[in-house]
Amino acid sequence: MKIQIINGPNLNMLGRREPGIYGSSSFEDYLSGLRAKFPDIEIGYYQSNIEGELIDRMQQVGFGECDGIVLNAGAYTHTSIALQDCIRSLQTPVIEVHISNVHRREEFRHRSMISCACLGVICGFGLDSYRLAVEALKSH
Repeated sequence: MKIQIINGPNLNMLGRREPGIYGSSSFEDYLSGLRAKFPDIEIGYYQSNIEGELIDRMQQVGFGECDGIVLNAGAYTHTSIALQDCIRSLQTPVIEVHISNVHRREEFRHRSMISCACLGVICGFGLDSYRLAVEALKSH
């Protein structure tokens, strides 16, 4: 099984950006532990701060190259119809992930433009949200 994790804008700053919300671990540190927890799954990782590059990557892997996509679109979650259109076009299921509970934060974060196109949404469990998404894809 192959799963692609795709992180959007500012998630390259994990461990340094607002540790009270996002924790003090970098994603790369977390990723090594996640891969060890699922040795039977090939977990790829991609991050970009650019919306079009996120779309390009999903289109590259979303037609049979992988079995699932875990997407944390960051702030694009709340603004991007282009990401929604891309997700709808894929053959591969996508799970939307957020580290924080977006519903306990600013009002503008309560609305996702991509949830309606995703298999499911996981938020509020810190970096462990990614593990939960991998487990969901594994059992899907």
